[in-house]
Amino acid sequence: MSHERYEMVVGLEVHVQLRTRTKAFCRCLTSFGDPPNQNTCPTCLGMPGALPVLNAEAVALATRASVALGCAVRERSVFARKNYFYPDLPKGYQISQFDLPLAEHGRVDLGGGRTIGITRIHMEEDAGKSVHDRFPGFTAIDLNRAGTPLVEIVSEPDIRSSAEAAAYLKAVREILVYADVSDCSMEEGSLRVDANVSARPRGEIAFRTRTEIKNLNSFANVEKALEVEFARHCGVHDADGAVIQQTMLYDANRNAVRPARSKEESHDYRYFPDPDLPPLVLTPAFIDEARRAVPELPAARRARYASDFGLTAAEAEVLTAERALGEYFEAVATAAGDGKVAAHWVTGEVLATRNDQGRSDMPVAADALGRLIALVQEGTVSNTAAKKVFATLAAEGGDPRTIAERDGLVQVGDESALRAWVDEVFAENPDEAALFEIGRAHV
Repeated sequence: MSHERYEMVVGLEVHVQLRTRTKAFCRCLTSFGDPPNQNTCPTCLGMPGALPVLNAEAVALATRASVALGCAVRERSVFARKNYFYPDLPKGYQISQFDLPLAEHGRVDLGGGRTIGITRIHMEEDAGKSVHDRFPGFTAIDLNRAGTPLVEIVSEPDIRSSAEAAAYLKAVREILVYADVSDCSMEEGSLRVDANVSARPRGEIAFRTRTEIKNLNSFANVEKALEVEFARHCGVHDADGAVIQQTMLYDANRNAVRPARSKEESHDYRYFPDPDLPPLVLTPAFIDEARRAVPELPAARRARYASDFGLTAAEAEVLTAERALGEYFEAVATAAGDGKVAAHWVTGEVLATRNDQGRSDMPVAADALGRLIALVQEGTVSNTAAKKVFATLAAEGGDPRTIAERDGLVQVGDESALRAWVDEVFAENPDEAALFEIGRAHV
């Protein structure tokens, strides 16, 4: 059996919780970590007579996410009921979108000429959560999450390796965090991934039967699960068997994938327009406002740092890892008057100190660091002395010039002053001065 004969074909469905204070169709809080079943009401519990009211902020964030990912936003989309029966879905259906989603035809650039297409982005509500480790032998249900607003981002089957799948996910996460759409915390479940994978002989154009691996909660697990399932597909094809379209679950402890159920198709969910929700109609002005709310995104920022500041790709990558870090760097560069040197300090002393202190903010104010760099550039303090001043700024704050003068770290460039200091030292240490003169005479 050789996997080299086969090509991996992957499409990803990324579920992202939107950064709203309340749920998609009611006023219950979306806060993470609250006691079980505390944030519920008749609407998100599906009680008879309770009607949904759409969260406007969720619509604004979903539209911003769509624009940031290069999608065309529909002015008219429709909410539908997706019917299925799980214990953590109290209504027996999920409010989602089907044939008329919020947005379509987006893309994510991975660099090197590789672009992954996005088929659609649609809004929906999250289900609750089944908890299997709270009561021995029983499964508990926590409905706090039920009704939390989501977008589902469905990629084209353009991904050709597990590493490329991880790169796509990291790029999507980076864009959405920059756009302040979601915190995208996989640890807290605000970003979850379903991966569709198949294998086909290299050179073959037609797609083969796929399987879907559900609820992957880390980039590493996405890569591992895809590799395991791809290997299984290759083995089935080598044995002239038939891959069964089904939903799979990944066991990270065993690094194994097992079947959960047959794969549902759209007709299995019996979609129909939700009779309690009118079509979602967005004005061009609303969509334009969402477009204006999208900041400069990481790829564009990296390109600008290379052209404007002469930074290397590695430096730009570090400085754009967080939107706030990039903004801090630019403020330092402005205050210092030298972007290249500012990048050296931010990627070096600043990040090292922040990591050592375990803090999320920057240890030294941007303008103070900029002034410190300027002192080095003008020769007032040496690089070694500047690091001492930086440590004091991180501990106490203050003005870098004042600290340098107070702590005797200012370099003296006046030759007459230096001669006077040397003469004074010689006068105080005549024996050592005599030895110095003897040594100099023999040079």
